[in-house]
Amino acid sequence: MLFQHVIKSLCCLITTASVRRVSMDLVTFLVLTLSSLILLSLWRQSSRRRKLPPGPTPLPIIGNFLQIDVKNISQSLTKFSKTYGPVFTLYLGSQPTVILHGYEAIKEALIDNGEKFSGRGSYPMIENVTKGFGIVFSNGNRWKEMRRFTIMTFRNLGIGKRNIEDRVQEEAQCLVEELRKTKGSPCDPSLILNCAPCNVICSITFQNHFDYKDKEMLTFMEKVNENLKIMSSPWMQVCNSFPSLIDYFPGTHHKIAKNINYMKSYLLKKIEEHQESLDVTNPRDFVDYYLIKQKQEKHNPKTEFTCENLIFTASDLFAAGTETTSTTLRYSLLLLLKYPEVTAKVQEEIDHVIGRHRSPCMQDRHHMPYTDAVLHEIQRYIDLLPTSLPHALTCDMKFRDYFIPKGTTVIASLTSVLYDDKEFPNPEKFDPSHFLDENGKVKKSDYFFPFSTGKRICVGEGLARTELFLFLTTILQNFNLKSPVDLKELDTNPVANGFVSVPPKFQICFIPI
Repeated sequence: MLFQHVIKSLCCLITTASVRRVSMDLVTFLVLTLSSLILLSLWRQSSRRRKLPPGPTPLPIIGNFLQIDVKNISQSLTKFSKTYGPVFTLYLGSQPTVILHGYEAIKEALIDNGEKFSGRGSYPMIENVTKGFGIVFSNGNRWKEMRRFTIMTFRNLGIGKRNIEDRVQEEAQCLVEELRKTKGSPCDPSLILNCAPCNVICSITFQNHFDYKDKEMLTFMEKVNENLKIMSSPWMQVCNSFPSLIDYFPGTHHKIAKNINYMKSYLLKKIEEHQESLDVTNPRDFVDYYLIKQKQEKHNPKTEFTCENLIFTASDLFAAGTETTSTTLRYSLLLLLKYPEVTAKVQEEIDHVIGRHRSPCMQDRHHMPYTDAVLHEIQRYIDLLPTSLPHALTCDMKFRDYFIPKGTTVIASLTSVLYDDKEFPNPEKFDPSHFLDENGKVKKSDYFFPFSTGKRICVGEGLARTELFLFLTTILQNFNLKSPVDLKELDTNPVANGFVSVPPKFQICFIPI
């Protein structure tokens, strides 16, 4: 705001001065004014920094932004932690952000002081569109109400129980049939792997099942995918650090609002269809449960159960329940291609425990320690959400002898936990033995944070685990995987990792067994 005010004042003065020759006194005045404002900004930063955790000295207005590699933020955070310790402060623009690096610091904050760190930190690009509605980017009582309702409704719909497992099993068979249509030819699996988890979340939210070629659903998924890629780009990190750029600069960030508005229109149409066919005695899906709750709250002037909240909560469920799972599945197949010896061991375990004539079920996982370890290692290695989503302090608090004011944005480096070399020797190497003990049994780890942790942990964690196991074991039960290029040419490094780690594009052949 200070920077914008200075620029506007300068523009106004220069425009006025263009009518006549700018005098030396005016130029001197402008230089002194700008210098004073910069000094004032430095003084304010200095006074705030005294009680915050240590960190590199920020520049006026841009803070520490030039010292951060926006293409690999996690690597930058690790470098800073070596100098300033596990809790330090960065200025991403003019506002301070407290960084948590390593298991102990993250546990102490997000678990031991979970309530105080349960706010959602600033994410200007999304906030401009969602206005704080939904479940992912909401705060305070609204967030608590939406999260509590979503968890309860998921339980009512059978998530974590046998009936939701049945839905995923059915979709796994649909996925296999779609993969058979490739006839063993090289293909990009992205679109097919998007459709499978999308149909699962559709069945939960709208009780709908779409054909994998349904144009309306494919367009919807295209919008979700595009937003995720934009949000993971270096340019988006710039926009979120300098919100004033959002309105005044051209760029891909403008597509986010357009895509979200398209998704809103699509979801509103589905909600209106549900309103017309609602039977309060027989709720069919998430939207029905919400509409019933909305009727119960109609006389409450402070109710959070509004149509706007339903639209954005449903949108959050789609984005979180589809794209993160499909990205994990895509990355899984890339790693299974890259490491055929791992794939062979998983298929051997599938043959021994499940066989070829029945569908995998979640009970099988307890008898498949190697497969279980592989799934854990995939999630650890791909580091899907390197810094999770930003948190914020819900109150002033003293944390490790530092004073952190209410509302301060907090970023937890999940990479620092998933790649901790004391817990996971050679963390840069893909190695399922990270999760196996000397007897070949699954070894649990407190450092396994793929869905974040604390009060803001993903509400769909149970569903994601179910989908990942059933989809991958069903695929490997029915197909051998073959790469059309030499395995040495397969790159497993993400092409972007600002918001999520996006795997590179690749081709794969599904050879029927």
